[in-house]
Amino acid sequence: MNMIQPADRLSLVQEYYFSRKLKEVAQLNAEGKDIISLAIGSPDMPPSPQTIEKLCEVAHQPNAHGYQPTQGTPELRQAMADFYKRWYNVDLDAKSEVLPLIGSKEGILHTTLAFVNPGDAVLVPNPGYPTYTSLSKILGAKIVNYDLREDNGWQPDFDQLENIVQETAPKLLWTNYPNMPTGGRAQMKTYERLVRFAKDHNLVVVNDNPYSFILSEEHLSILQVPGAKDCCIEFNSMSKSHNMPGWRVGLCASNAQFIQWILKVQSNIESGTFRGIQLAAAEAYKNDETWHREFNIDLYRRRRQYAEQIMDVLGCTYDPQQVGMFLWGRIPDSIQNVEDLTERVLHEARVFITPGFIFGSNGERYIRISLCAKEEKIQQALQRIEKLKD
Repeated sequence: MNMIQPADRLSLVQEYYFSRKLKEVAQLNAEGKDIISLAIGSPDMPPSPQTIEKLCEVAHQPNAHGYQPTQGTPELRQAMADFYKRWYNVDLDAKSEVLPLIGSKEGILHTTLAFVNPGDAVLVPNPGYPTYTSLSKILGAKIVNYDLREDNGWQPDFDQLENIVQETAPKLLWTNYPNMPTGGRAQMKTYERLVRFAKDHNLVVVNDNPYSFILSEEHLSILQVPGAKDCCIEFNSMSKSHNMPGWRVGLCASNAQFIQWILKVQSNIESGTFRGIQLAAAEAYKNDETWHREFNIDLYRRRRQYAEQIMDVLGCTYDPQQVGMFLWGRIPDSIQNVEDLTERVLHEARVFITPGFIFGSNGERYIRISLCAKEEKIQQALQRIEKLKD
């Protein structure tokens, strides 16, 4: 008998929900069930034509296939700094205040390793992105949840945070606006209070900001707050705003010292991304306002209409002012458990939607519908779900 056992840290986490559930969906599809997935936020449209053209151009260059610098090419870092100046009016030094990432998950890992010792507390929103919790657990941090509630617009309760910080002395606070999964809007007053809170309590606020272009006319960054770079880090991503989820290109922005600490970790874990991807990403950052309006606003606005109808048919309530590429809704009081609804929708209507409990206990009475499907598919999902009432 093989007596080898895995590391103890594996007992602290489960396989990622979507990793598990997609296996089930794949099996249902193999059985001919034709499941429509409205679960994952993976944009289904391509990047801009010039982005793809640049990738192909560089891929044909014989000298483009070697190792690249971990901190990214100068062209990409400059494009990232220019992007922040153009859309957020935030000045960043391309050489020292920007660091390319291969996605927010890697950024969460590297930042936690750079700032948090085993046993240190980190503040995680509930509901919130599950990776804030799972990676912190794997790295031995103490998870302390703070509540986001619908009656507070899914913004932090700073009275609660003040009480928590007195008891736990946290090193990091994770925040995410525009919020996922709830669609809560970014608010400058929230950013200002977070910066003040970080300075008052000598902690680092990390704002995960990949959704500020999706169904949003206003582009806000926590780094717009004076002095924010002293105590805050912001992640951004090309996955949602530039239709590039599989490219794995994101960024981390902060002061030069914080960036250097994160780079120290990153350089020991990974090497730089393929040069073609970096230079194509730099090209994508030049997408004009017309492109962003077509793909980040108009497209998702059309799809949202059908998602709202699905919510209505299911008897769910939702905030029509929410932003982002999901629709978040509260299930009827008559339904005892959210999975009673999502499993019925999956197996009877053959539509995969996300139960809110995977984002934390404050999501247990909610569902999330992704807008990352063609309009005809969302319409078809609506028609299938309407038949559940027959």
